[in-house]
This record gives sequence, structure tokens and C-alpha cells, in this order.
Amino acid sequence: MRSLEGSRRQVEQLELEAKDQGLNPRQEQALQQADPRPSMANERKQSSPKVELTKLSHELIEECKRSQEDSLLSRHLRHELEKLQRDARRELVRKQRNGCAPLFIASKRGAVVIAEYLITICEADIEQRGHFEVPEDNSFHYVSPLWAAVVSGKLSMVKYLVRIGCDINATSDSGSTPVRSACYMTHVDIVKFLVENGADIKRPNINGGTCLINSVQSVQLCLYLVRKGADINARDIQDKTALHYAIQEHRLDTTKMLIEQGADPYAKSRYGDDALRTACLKGAHQIFDFLKKELNYLPARLAEAHELMGSTFLDEHNESRVCILHWRMAHHIRAAYSPYIEKKPQVPLRTAYENAVEFSTLEELDNIATDMDAMRTQSLLICERVLGLTHKDMLFRLTFRGASYADSLQLQRCIDLWRFLLEVRVSNWSILHFETCFAAQALVRLMLDLHVQNSSHIRSDARARFVHQDNVLPRFEDVLGVFRTLAESAIVVKHLLLLRPVFRRQQENYDRVMRCLAHLVYLLINTVHTEAQSKLICQAVHETVVVGNLRSASTADTMLHLCASRLNVIKSGYITDDNFADKTVFPNADVIKLLIQCGVDVNIKNEAKSTPLHVACQPYNYDNEIVHLLLKCGADIDQPNRADKRPYDLIASNPTSTIPLLNFVTLQCLAATAISKHRIPYHNQLHRQLEKFVRSHEP
Repeated sequence: MRSLEGSRRQVEQLELEAKDQGLNPRQEQALQQADPRPSMANERKQSSPKVELTKLSHELIEECKRSQEDSLLSRHLRHELEKLQRDARRELVRKQRNGCAPLFIASKRGAVVIAEYLITICEADIEQRGHFEVPEDNSFHYVSPLWAAVVSGKLSMVKYLVRIGCDINATSDSGSTPVRSACYMTHVDIVKFLVENGADIKRPNINGGTCLINSVQSVQLCLYLVRKGADINARDIQDKTALHYAIQEHRLDTTKMLIEQGADPYAKSRYGDDALRTACLKGAHQIFDFLKKELNYLPARLAEAHELMGSTFLDEHNESRVCILHWRMAHHIRAAYSPYIEKKPQVPLRTAYENAVEFSTLEELDNIATDMDAMRTQSLLICERVLGLTHKDMLFRLTFRGASYADSLQLQRCIDLWRFLLEVRVSNWSILHFETCFAAQALVRLMLDLHVQNSSHIRSDARARFVHQDNVLPRFEDVLGVFRTLAESAIVVKHLLLLRPVFRRQQENYDRVMRCLAHLVYLLINTVHTEAQSKLICQAVHETVVVGNLRSASTADTMLHLCASRLNVIKSGYITDDNFADKTVFPNADVIKLLIQCGVDVNIKNEAKSTPLHVACQPYNYDNEIVHLLLKCGADIDQPNRADKRPYDLIASNPTSTIPLLNFVTLQCLAATAISKHRIPYHNQLHRQLEKFVRSHEP
């Protein structure tokens, strides 16, 4: 065995030497005779043609993967390929592995000679697309060989593919042309070559991104594109120009060049941000100073810019000293004119800000300079006044500030801010928007976790019963306020989900909010302290859940169905405390009892014709207390669902059941079931109420 292994190693060494020395065919034949392994050619003769082609395809792809820019295919592989019929060769080079054909791989590797062989000898399709991963951002694209060569920076391959007629403007799956992608990668030489050969530099991708927007990292490239006719003020779907992106990335030189070449510094994005405001939001202080020097802004605008820049340094970089300097400068600008330039519009007093107002004198500014919490509140006031409540940066700062309060255990402050944030999102985008749903889940989950935490502390500490009710979180008024906000919005938008086609994500968001509402009812029950509060709960639930007939969008489950299911849980990206992650609230008898008292029909059916009792009787939901409660409240034990499953059968087959079934089976139910089972005609032969009852027992 050792001698055979040694012989193999010797032959492999001889093969390498022969390849380096360029042996003639007779010498290679002698070398093959010395090899104790069976030749690959003999193996192929013994195998089927299909297996042979598969092996050959595998070898070809492997050689392409290992190739360099000056590589050739091995003589053996070329010989095997050329033995095949023309159609077989063409079919072979079309085969893909991991979404890539041989020509695509060779183009990405820059192996021009191999690519030329595949195209001329094997007739490979020069436009056959493949999957390309961009290493810089780990994104995947479905693109042409030319696109792959461009992004890989293989200029010689790009020149060859363009010369043989590849579509120079062939777009990727995201609508990006090769020249636009070359701009993104800053391959200046490739960009120039493509432009000189007819590439369209004005063609955007599906998001409106242009070549110029993709080139802001390179002054040289931007200047070249502008001189070649690129629209310097072209906008993407966010209404942003190349100047916006240059400022976002703190590209001072590019910003100067674009303005010198005619870029509009007053052009506003979808959120109303021009060049100056973008510099303030991104903390680009060098660009901020340049814009102040080069452009003429009104004093009020400059004061706002300094105030916003100070807020950015405080919120994004925790630079309180720089923040105070900018706020002082803003005050001096306002005070330099007579009368004093007022801050407009005025922000109303808000509980979320603890009814704080903006400083108006240097003395007031000095008083808050040592109070970080007061400074951060001032920052929110400034952002709301300058940006407006619906600006994405304003909403982000509200979210982040609330999370910071939660981290520092100022939990009521967090609830106040997030509740305010939720009201803003609901009033402007409704609960069907993902961000609104996300905010709702975060707030409800925070309240739920606080309740679980406080409940466990009260059980473990006898002294906790003397704690004042107002100090226990969450507070009843907060829970009720959030419930009304979400429930009223759910009633308003539910008709939109009846329109076809339905956007699936909107359905999912609506169903998540329904689960939030169920948990809020649970919290209302557990935070109530007075009889008046109990009446408020019943009124709110009746007006929204019962009268509004709230149901989930995907399965038409009512609140009663949801409260009988163990699958009714809330997940949030903000709250990740493992201590409460596994706490489940449902099935819950108190919530079910309240819903029935408020007027929810105990036999109401969902899309699958299942009643809440059907849901409660499922093995993973089963709880004797819940099932018995539903039966006592009038749930019909013998109504079938669409799959002809009856609660009676589900309860009888459950080994943990202690329900006396015969106590809940009526003669009326047995008769209706018999009529349905034997298909006895009853239409127009029974009273309408009896007809309806018999119909409810049909699957």
C-alpha cells in the first residue's frame, strides 16, 4: 500500500514537471503508462454519456474557478471538449453550478483567454446571467457576464466582452447598469471605457440612483461624469440629489465641486432637507461651515441650523460641549437683531417632554448646561420645531431617547415618549405601516414585562402591598390610552384589507396589532383599581372590539379566538429581556370572561368556521378552566368547523379533560346534527331561528 502511495506521489510530481517542461505527446504517453491509476479517458468510456458530461462540466467549472487573468484551460480538458458534438458543447457550457455558468465565472475572474475559448469554440451565451455576490456589502445580484467583470474590476475582460457585442447597458435585477455599478466601485478606468463606448450614464436603477450619486466618493469621477453630460440635479425616489449624498458621506471636496458645477444647494429631499439641513443632521461640520460661508442664508435659518447641529452632536456623538457652543451661537444670531428673532413655530406643552419649553436666554441655557437630561429634552424640542413631527430623524430620536430612558430604568419616561411616538405614527401612517406596528409591539411588550416583573416582586415581598398604586407600572391610564389609540385605528383601516389584492405585510401588521390589543385588555384587567376604571374598560372594549367587530386579517379570528390561543404572543426588537421572554399570557380566563360580558358572541366563527371553543380545545391550547368557562357561557359543544371537527370530539379525545360532556349536550344539538348528517331537507320547513341553528351545525 505504501509503495502504491509512493508511486502515485511520484507520478504526480512527474506530471507537474512535464507540464512545466512542456513534454511532447510521446513523453506524456509514457508518463501515463507509468501512472498506476486508471486514466480518466478509460473511466469515461466505462460510464454513461450523461455521467461523462456531468463530470466534464464539473471539471470545466472548477478550472474556471481556479483561473487567473492569464490562465488557459488544460490541454486535456480542451481535448475532451473538442471531441464533443457542437450542440453538446453548447449545452455543456450553459450548465450552471451555484447559479453560475463557466463563462460567467471566467468573466468574474478576468480570464480573457478562457472566455474567448468558451465563446468561440463552445459557443457560450455571452448574455447568460448568473448570481454575483458583492463582497463590499454582501449583497447578491442576478447579472450578465459584463456586469460581473465590471464590478470585479477586470478591465481587459470588459474590453473583450464589449468588443464582441455584449449589451453595454444590460441591467442587473435591481436595474443597475454596468457603468453605474462601476461608479459605485470607483473603477475609474472602466467607467471611462464604458462611457466612451456608448454606456448610458443617465439611466438610474429601480430606486432612482444615478451614476453621479454612486460616484460621490470620488471627485475625479464626479467631475468626469458632469463633463460628459450627467444631470447634476437628478433625483432618486427619496428626492435626493448627488449633493445630498456627498454631504451625508462628509465628502467636502465633492460638495465643493458639485456646487461649483451648478448643483442646487436649496433642492429639498422628500423630508424637506436641503444641503444645509442635511449637513446639520449628519454632523458634517466642515461642510456646514463651507455652506455658511459660500451661500447667503437668512439669520433665522442660520440660527435654526446651529440649533439643529448642536442637537445632532448631543444625540449622535454625546458631545455636550459642542452642543452648547452651537446653541450659544444660535442665541447670539437671534439676539443680534431687533426685535429678537422668535423661535417659530412654538412647540406645545407635552407630557412626553415633562411640559418643558425651549430656552430663550443665556441664563436659561447655562442652567441646563449641567443637566444632561434637560439638555436632551431641549434637543427633542428643537428637532420637533425645526424638522416637524413626521420627519424620520425626529421619529428616530424619539425612539432612541425612549430606549435610553428604559436602559437607565426611567421607565415611565420611556412609556411617555413611546406612547407619544405611537400616537404620531398612527395619526400619520396608520397601524398598517410596519414602523407603526413595530412601535406598538415595543410599547405593549415593555408594559407587559413591567407588569410581570412587578407582579413577581409583589408576590415575593409582603411589604409591597403597602406601595402606593401610582408607583406601580404600567399605569392604568397609559394602558387605556394605548388601547384606544390602536383599537380606533384598527376600526378605521380594516375596510382597506377587504380590497384585493391585499398586501401581505399589511395583513401581518394588522394581525400583530390585534395581538397587542388582546394583551392590552389583559393589562387593563390587571391594572384596574376602582369601579370607575372597570366601567371605562367595559365601555372601551364594547365600543371597539364588539361594535367595531375587530377580526384578524388573515384568518378572521375575533378577540375571543385570540384570547383562547397559546400562540397569541408579542415579540419586539426593542425588548430582549430573557427573564420575561417565555412568559405567556394566553389562554386567559379573566380576559375571556370580560369579552363575553362586554357582548362578544361566544359562538362566533372565524374563516375556518371554528368557534373560540374549537381553538380552546386544541391540544396545545387545552385548559380545563377555559373550556369549562366557555361551555358555561353558552358555547355550543357540537358545532362543526369547515373540517367537520367538533369540540365534543376534541374534548373527548383529550386525556387531561375533566369536563362532564353530557352536561353540555342538548337534545336540540343532537337533532340538528342528525339533520345535517343525514342531509334531511329542512329549508322553508322550520322556523327561521331553527333554520339558522341547524345551518350552524353544518360543516
